[in-house]
Amino acid sequence: MPMRRMANARRWWMLAFLAITFCALSPRAALAAWWDGQWQYRMKIDVDTTPKGAGIGDAIGRTQVLVRLHDGNFKFDTAKADGSDLRFVAADNKTPLHFHIEKWDPLVDQVGLVWVDLPAIAPGSVTSFYVYWGNDKANAAEDAAATYDADQLLVWHFADPTGAPRDATAYHNDGQTPVRRDDAGLIGLGAKLDGQLPIKLAANPTLNIAAAQPYTWQIWAKPAPANQTSVLFDQRDAGGVADLQIGLAAGEPYAQTTPAAGAALRVQAASPVTPDLWHLITVTASDKIVIYVDGTKVAEAPGSLPPISGTALLGGAAVAPPPSPTASTSSGVAPAATPAPGFVGEVDELEISKTVRPPGTIEVAVHGQGPQANLLGFEAPEQTSSWSTGYIGIILSNVTLDAWVIIGILILMMVSSWFVMVSKARQIGRTAKANLRFRAAMHEAMRGPHAHEPMPPVPPKAMPSVRPASLFHIYDIGRRELDERLSGGRVKADGTISARSLEAIRASMNAQLTREAAKLNNLMVLLTIAISGGPFVGLLGTVVGVMITFAAVAAAGDVNVNSIAPGISAALLATATGMFVAIPALFGYNYLQTRIKTMTNEMIVFVDEVVTRVAEACVQAAVAKAAE
Repeated sequence: MPMRRMANARRWWMLAFLAITFCALSPRAALAAWWDGQWQYRMKIDVDTTPKGAGIGDAIGRTQVLVRLHDGNFKFDTAKADGSDLRFVAADNKTPLHFHIEKWDPLVDQVGLVWVDLPAIAPGSVTSFYVYWGNDKANAAEDAAATYDADQLLVWHFADPTGAPRDATAYHNDGQTPVRRDDAGLIGLGAKLDGQLPIKLAANPTLNIAAAQPYTWQIWAKPAPANQTSVLFDQRDAGGVADLQIGLAAGEPYAQTTPAAGAALRVQAASPVTPDLWHLITVTASDKIVIYVDGTKVAEAPGSLPPISGTALLGGAAVAPPPSPTASTSSGVAPAATPAPGFVGEVDELEISKTVRPPGTIEVAVHGQGPQANLLGFEAPEQTSSWSTGYIGIILSNVTLDAWVIIGILILMMVSSWFVMVSKARQIGRTAKANLRFRAAMHEAMRGPHAHEPMPPVPPKAMPSVRPASLFHIYDIGRRELDERLSGGRVKADGTISARSLEAIRASMNAQLTREAAKLNNLMVLLTIAISGGPFVGLLGTVVGVMITFAAVAAAGDVNVNSIAPGISAALLATATGMFVAIPALFGYNYLQTRIKTMTNEMIVFVDEVVTRVAEACVQAAVAKAAE
């Protein structure tokens, strides 16, 4: 029973191995690591905040990264023309990520600008995600509103070629004033401000600023060289007194808040920004007001924002702020008594949030959106190996009926050869182990009470385990032949058997040896058929397929490599299948034949050993009788 359980266990392990091997070799197995097998392509994108990449050590958390796709890292001809088959998935290949497309131009510029929401980015590490594409049946899945969290009140990409800027968040804080677009913006299209016509942002409860409210204001700005003192942003209440103003004073970024009653607070950097270059200007407020330029803190002062609930302007000031001789500053510069001129230059990517964005998030924007972007790394695109997609799909779709018949025959040959290899390997292994157990049992018998016999019986306790042994079958035949002669009185006068009887016993054992060898070689002919016949059958399919392909070309009267290449590649599939049948069969045949030859030689040697032992026992018996 234990041996039977072991045999059953080996059988199930073998079946499991074959199943796993088939699944591993099948084309669908390649899709197991994919988010969805209907998408043909994917590319891994790494957000690198280590010193080798962006080198961000501050806390980041949830943020949106800009994925710039171009002809150097993306094949636009493999995606849908409108990019609606794009999908972004987290590193676990299970979690879809929210995203939206700012620009998609697969023909002229071959550029795609996509904003992807990442729930978490760890500082000083690599965070990965995937972009999938290549599914003609896919519908658009972008969702701009879901890309941003509830604290992000306004995001202007300036992505529309004309008209007022539109808000990408769910709050719809759109601009009220059309603005001139700049094709050479930092991120796709930008906006050009002339200092005369600022963009009006209508009053909206979502943009109201409560007293001491956490706040983040951020924009990419490229000031003109002659406009070093200007207002970038101005929001004030209905009375025109309480306000928040952000701008440049002699090139130095500043933020000024004026409450309805009390002293104004002005925070200003100590050094100017370089004109005619893009800079990320960020202002955060909570219990202090902080100014960042290109991710670096340049000024801060204690204080908070006053309540403001009025309209806002981007690129100019509504009215002149009243002079405030008692205003405090962080740099000693007194607040302006007259409004500064409106901003002249280019702007892009305005964001307003009712929370204080951590420094790491600001650095992500600098390194991911700026001119020297080094936040993202793109690995080589991958393609699925599904039967229905890619080059394999092209080949299979051009296989003709006669080729399918040939391939079907080859598959039957392959299945047969694999069955023979597995079954023969199990048979040979089982027999070899039984032979070892038989020899051990015979060594035990030759030391037992029957040791004086020429061919002692196999111990009864060992019988169940040695029955599969080929040596046992040969030995059993020889022992029966010997017993018949001894019990039937067919012996010489001295009680021994004759040389002729020994030869008869050898002949019976050799006959059983032949039968055992035949069992081991049974069905091996199927492997030789697969080895020699598989390539020829496959070649026949290829020849017929090529003939049909050229006949079709001749009938069409159009010689074109694009018309004959698919047919020829499909015809060659038959030869490839034939080789796939023959090569494993060849390896298996050589291995099995070596094992069979070893076992056959073992049986030949065993017959000689048994006959020699019987002859020696007869001589010893004759000598003993003569001595009596």
